[in-house]
Amino acid sequence: MDTYTHGHAEPVLQSHRWRTAENSAAYLLPSLRPGLDLLDIGCGPGTITVDLAARVAPGRTVGLDISADPLPEARAAAERAGVRVTFEVGDVYALEAADDSFDVVHAHQVLQHLTDPVSALHEMARVCRPGGLIAVRDVDYAATTWFPEDPALEGWLTLYRAVASANLAEPDAGRRLLSWAHAAGLRDTVATASTYCFASPDDRQWWGRSWAGRATASAFAEQAQRYGLATAADLEEVAAAWLRWAGADDGWLGMLHGELLIRV
Repeated sequence: MDTYTHGHAEPVLQSHRWRTAENSAAYLLPSLRPGLDLLDIGCGPGTITVDLAARVAPGRTVGLDISADPLPEARAAAERAGVRVTFEVGDVYALEAADDSFDVVHAHQVLQHLTDPVSALHEMARVCRPGGLIAVRDVDYAATTWFPEDPALEGWLTLYRAVASANLAEPDAGRRLLSWAHAAGLRDTVATASTYCFASPDDRQWWGRSWAGRATASAFAEQAQRYGLATAADLEEVAAAWLRWAGADDGWLGMLHGELLIRV
């Protein structure tokens, strides 16, 4: 059983709600058109899913998540947007869909949390129709950088990567997407990269407070302590560092993401 490093605590969902198709799946958008059937794996609160559904309607859109916790919020988002999406609990290793069920299979920030991303790609390819697309995007934590420098934020990055590794996950997944696709026998690929950048006062406050909350009240915080990788005091210092960064007038942070379009 895979362990989701972040969990679904409010500081995590605060970050997930910010995600849209434009800021998190721009590499996929030129390939979408009305009438395509789309599966969104790891849909969370559904903000990306709803955006994608609007672009492929009247095609069918299904959003899957390993947990039922964020799905009521996702259904409410679809209702507000006036788009039809079916949200379900599902397992990326054993999708309930039949072979060749979807034209597009999308997964944002999912493969990094899996113990066997190659098997997941095999399963995603199974449910994707011939000529269809698999689209995956994952962060590369080791390539995250910021200013001003802060030893406690360096400690946060080391700690996060250690917790993810203890979960047998891959925090630096972005650079590995192409290799995982090749291992799954998927060779018709287009690899790209994009970034998140947080530098405005509002963005710094939003991102910094989100991670300050995650550092002390999330699955990540619980796992860090349970694995003996950090104490409560260590995590409080990480939270304080994020708030210092958020309050810095010249604060800047960039996160690199790998992206991959796979033609099935």
